Amino acid sequence: MITWRLLTSHAVAHAIVLWPLAGTVAAILVAAALLSRSPASADESAHYVGSAACAACHTAETTRWQASHHAAAMQHATAATILGDFNDATFAIGGITTTFHSSGDTYTVRTDGPDGAMHDYPIAYTFGVAPLQQYLIAMPGGRYQALGIAWDTRAREAGGQRWYSLYPGQFLAPGDRLHWTGRDQNWNYMCADCHSTDVRKNYDLTTDTFATTYSEVAVGCEACHGPASRHIAWATAAPRPPDDLHEGLVAWLKTADHGVWEMNPQTGIAHRTEPRASSAELETCSGCHARAATIVADKTAATPFLDAHLPAMIEAGYYHPDGQIGGEMFEYGSFIQSRMYHAGVTCSDCHEPHGLKLRAEGNALCAQCHMPAKFDVPSHHHHEPGTAGAQCVNCHMPTKTYMGVDARRDHSIRVPRPDLSITLGTPDACTGCHTHQSDAWATHAVADWFPNGRQTQPHYGQALAAGRAAESGAEPMLDALIGDPTQPAMARASALLLLPRVAGGASLPAWRAALADPDPLVRLGAVRALPATASDAMERDEAALLADPVRAVRIEAARALASSDPQILTPEQRAAFSAAMAELVAAEAVSADRPEAHLNLGLLDLRHQLADQADTEYHTALRLDPKFVQAMVNLADLDRLRGMDAQGADLLRKAIALEPENAAAHHALGLLLVRQHAYADAVAELRRASELAPDNARFVYTYAIALNSTGAPDEALALLQGAHTKFPTDLAILMALLSISRDRGDVVSALRYAEELWQLHPGDVQLALLIRELKQQPPQ
Repeated sequence: MITWRLLTSHAVAHAIVLWPLAGTVAAILVAAALLSRSPASADESAHYVGSAACAACHTAETTRWQASHHAAAMQHATAATILGDFNDATFAIGGITTTFHSSGDTYTVRTDGPDGAMHDYPIAYTFGVAPLQQYLIAMPGGRYQALGIAWDTRAREAGGQRWYSLYPGQFLAPGDRLHWTGRDQNWNYMCADCHSTDVRKNYDLTTDTFATTYSEVAVGCEACHGPASRHIAWATAAPRPPDDLHEGLVAWLKTADHGVWEMNPQTGIAHRTEPRASSAELETCSGCHARAATIVADKTAATPFLDAHLPAMIEAGYYHPDGQIGGEMFEYGSFIQSRMYHAGVTCSDCHEPHGLKLRAEGNALCAQCHMPAKFDVPSHHHHEPGTAGAQCVNCHMPTKTYMGVDARRDHSIRVPRPDLSITLGTPDACTGCHTHQSDAWATHAVADWFPNGRQTQPHYGQALAAGRAAESGAEPMLDALIGDPTQPAMARASALLLLPRVAGGASLPAWRAALADPDPLVRLGAVRALPATASDAMERDEAALLADPVRAVRIEAARALASSDPQILTPEQRAAFSAAMAELVAAEAVSADRPEAHLNLGLLDLRHQLADQADTEYHTALRLDPKFVQAMVNLADLDRLRGMDAQGADLLRKAIALEPENAAAHHALGLLLVRQHAYADAVAELRRASELAPDNARFVYTYAIALNSTGAPDEALALLQGAHTKFPTDLAILMALLSISRDRGDVVSALRYAEELWQLHPGDVQLALLIRELKQQPPQ
């Protein structure tokens, strides 16, 4: 039978954990030569000169930029940049009263520090200007931390001009990762890369300190155009070099085609006269406008997006199954799902790139490509002209509020589908405004207005929702989506990530085809979903992508093949594997300051059977964060492999004391207690794990097996039957149901479960023999 595995981006025990940055410093030297593949390093003499050097020749652009949010992304704290009330204003939460004070040019905040005591901290930098402003405080070790109390810069009539907590209703004590002094509020890691220009983190793992630098405090010209020294040399040369088509710029954002937008009077929609010849603009913007892990240290604006980043897909916690934004997201993942993107629209078609303002206000922006006589009329939007309901963006780009006051628009620019809200539970733009109405009401209204509308067509969200729920019919739906080139690559890649939940042998052709897909996102999804029981031939298929032209694909292929036998690969593939693995380790090295990075590296070490190195990485993770429960769980598992369960038990009990609701820790302790023959305590821990993570099929299965093994087969069977309803394609659950039913003499049920397995894995010889055997037995 084929069992599928997925190297997930979520922090689950024994799985690779992908965070926005991750790594180990030593690996940088190993991969130094490989990192030179970035197009940005094609000319190493180019260096940063600062936005002031651009102003003389680019006056209009500079003027617009100076008034932009980019120019104010980060600023030194001065009377001109501070927007909050520092006139001894106070803000209280959880028994802590924070006071904001100014004296001359010094701005301070009195609040609880890492020791829980009250201290006065000078404000070093402002962070952002609208709709909120945060404040950065210098701390020991070269760290800058973002205060968790922000200033709402909106007008007072809009509810602004106030201090507020970014985590309302939560009291975050010192030691919590989200406390302003915590690891997840660290500027050097979380924020610097996209709020300043040419950031060099300069982290020292030995001392756990930073010496972070930037060439410009805010987002300047070179953040988007790359280091400009060669451009200035070109501009001042006499005569100018005639063969330098990119004018000395490292990042060339103009497209080489001559396409323009022309209105089609029949459809009322504009089209480009030529396809875009370059995606450089989107690639540059996406570096900061995407939820993604950074995988290379020396990137510039010229580095292609997927050579520098590993983006989040349409996964639970990030997006709703239909692709609408869920968790805190940015524009890239939504926009590349849109029809606008596939028609050739790019960022600057709607946003002026220097001042960042919209090209036009209100519906006039959309009218650039959508004929007002056809679309900006009641016969299309079915609302009173001039009202909120008649605004294109309110139906096609609904907002979700992050950070308390930041209403971000979903850039998938989709047609409202209230019918999907009924079946998939996704947000609906209609009832987002008409809060007193139901999704059914909205569905009927849309169907009346547009009888042949989108609600009559399938949507990729239906396949992704089926895959998330592991529905029995999910596999063919996912296979069809994966193989449909007319669907967004982001959706197809996300479907590949769901194959491990539902797939049998029938999905192998779809997976193999995805490995050779022209879109790198689809290839990226494919390499992350290599079957766990892959044949040598399948691993060689995967190994072909170790030399993929895209770095993100190469490193994920290396991760997937980390525990494979190198002898099954050709000499060329072995060489490619070594190079890609060095890139993978270097990608983790980008974030040596994060404990998650060392967890990842420990897992890679274990795949290479390097237990001592894994031990070192896990202990490094715990040195950086003594409360990092995931590292404790994995270190306890390493102790199991080394026959040191007593030490592992202490670790797991400590982990549970720190995070009583950590299901992975309870599950690991339950398994350890089984090995120690403490069955009653083991069953209690496994039960707790299944209660805390009811959507984890493995935890439910393990608990059921423990029940069956300790003399409670009826309870085990009932639990497995419920789990089978929830996870109808889970092989372990089906096998357990088959086994227990057969042991109880229930041949009819055993045969039914065996035939369900056959539907998932037709052609399995052992399963065919078992079905024949069951059919020959008389029912009891």
